[in-house]
Amino acid sequence: MTTNYCCKQRKGWIEMNSGHAQHSGVLKREAFVPGWAKDIQRLDTVGSTQEEAKLLAEGGAPEGTTVMAEAQTGGRGRMGRKWHSPHGKGIWMSLVLRPALQLALTPQLTLLAGVAVCTAIREVTGVPAGIKWPNDLLAGGRKICGILLESSLREGGLHYCIAGIGIAANLTEEDYPEELRGIGTSLLIEGGGIPVDRTRLAEAVLEELEYLYHVYMEQGFHPVKELWESMSVTLGRQVYVNTPQGRTEATAVGLSDNGGLLLRNESGEVVSVLSGEIEMI
Repeated sequence: MTTNYCCKQRKGWIEMNSGHAQHSGVLKREAFVPGWAKDIQRLDTVGSTQEEAKLLAEGGAPEGTTVMAEAQTGGRGRMGRKWHSPHGKGIWMSLVLRPALQLALTPQLTLLAGVAVCTAIREVTGVPAGIKWPNDLLAGGRKICGILLESSLREGGLHYCIAGIGIAANLTEEDYPEELRGIGTSLLIEGGGIPVDRTRLAEAVLEELEYLYHVYMEQGFHPVKELWESMSVTLGRQVYVNTPQGRTEATAVGLSDNGGLLLRNESGEVVSVLSGEIEMI
């Protein structure tokens, strides 16, 4: 029997009648057999799951190998920022990916991971998370998840990528240092005090990520792009954009075909930004 997948709007996000993010014309969900969750290295306290996953990747670990830790003492985000990772409160994990991609396309994997995590959070917890370009998930205007993609080259080509995902699941306001309380939140806080089943959420994230990754490798970026745009909290907003060329104000209007953020400046010109920091106004 053929299942027809169609999107419908509910609570401000795209829901598929299969219960998962899916784009018409791509790999059917019922034909997909997940496997990444079978190869998880579970640790207690580490410096960084990124570094642990890199060691495994250098040793030949297969794609999908995942490192999860209860706590990180040296967790980090983009640009070396410290990532707050208290014990038993979140999902702190890193995955080994070995995509057959050009290095220039790897930023698309960050956007893909954002879609996967956002889908899993909405499905498991009901918290209306949204994606802020390029690598954050927000709820209630504050950050609940960060994604860090790091690549390794060998002999002039891409050797592997490490996708780091940090989800603030069960942190209370008191778990955050004072300087982060206006910036960070958690699924517990945004979900009305209901504790999150971290195991269930982690499994859902891995399944969504593996599924979308297979879709991406078979069909390219377009299905991911459509889903990302439907989940974005950036598009349609006035933003400040900080790049090496300086700081400008513009309106975010979409994603380019290579994953850059499309911005309309004051003169009406639309330009694509591939890297940088944005602040929503």
